[in-house]
Amino acid sequence: MVVSPEFPQIIASDPLKTLTSTFPETLSFPPVRRGRLQTLQVNLGYRCNQTCSHCHVNAGPWRKEMMTREMIELIPEVLDRLNLHCLDLTGGAPELHPQFRDLVVSARSLGVDVIDRCNLTILSEPGHEDLAEFLAAMGVRVVASLPCYEQERVDLQRGQGVYERSIAGLKQLNRLGYGQPGSPLQLDLVFNPSGPSLPPAQEPLEAQYREALASSHGISFSHLLTITNMPIQRFARDLLHQGKLEPYQQILREAHRPENIQSVMCRSLISVSWTGALYDCDFNQQLNLASDSGPRTLVDLLSAADGLKDLPIAVADHCFGCTAGNGSSCGGSLT
Repeated sequence: MVVSPEFPQIIASDPLKTLTSTFPETLSFPPVRRGRLQTLQVNLGYRCNQTCSHCHVNAGPWRKEMMTREMIELIPEVLDRLNLHCLDLTGGAPELHPQFRDLVVSARSLGVDVIDRCNLTILSEPGHEDLAEFLAAMGVRVVASLPCYEQERVDLQRGQGVYERSIAGLKQLNRLGYGQPGSPLQLDLVFNPSGPSLPPAQEPLEAQYREALASSHGISFSHLLTITNMPIQRFARDLLHQGKLEPYQQILREAHRPENIQSVMCRSLISVSWTGALYDCDFNQQLNLASDSGPRTLVDLLSAADGLKDLPIAVADHCFGCTAGNGSSCGGSLT
């Protein structure tokens, strides 16, 4: 299902506040504290060439928000000052930012690993035909969205024609060495359920993806990452209209596994919005759920010598999406 750009304002925290009051207080998400900061995840802006039904950012071609050049130029300084190992670039389509390539070059010159969260169709957008070659030359890890290996489900979730263009993008990346045995160029695929359900176990689903994509298209990849759909923004609105928002939140709560808390991504990652504001994760960013303590902006990170270790993390009802079942993070399942 493609959501019309006529409705850019999406329900975010209001439905979740309603749901929180529905359940007993004993089911509140437990407290979490940050570990050692390793990854800076930066949202470069909400503009995207796609409009996906599960998008928790409400990205689309009509969005204008973009990080300023001045803020972009601060990022390598923060990476160097805090000795961070990874820069995780997201959006929207992060590649649409005019300074995307300059930022990648700067980060790689520091020896920092760079992740590009790529929707694959951007590789065939006018003006981006050489993007895949650039990513390969820079040794960027590509994390590519492909919610299914079947055309019907992909086009339903991401838009008509997306599957065909995604397959073409994967073949292009494969030709450059991405996802090939023995190659240092890592190509990971991302699976999101098409509706209000938990993703299946990651390992057997990865085997299905490998067999299906290899036999049908001759495509290979490094890993499959299964990620739970968060009940916020566009996905929350769609569930609310279908009368499925509260049942889905209940599914997440009942599937909560306390042992997953030690591995949730917010313990080692901090999220930077296109404005430069800091959040504990990308989902908190979309709900404007800021931390109660610690640095508030990208500039503040320059003086955060301890890397934020042991600071409390802002949690709310949606956090059950990360600990339910096998767990979920930007790096796939937790178990």
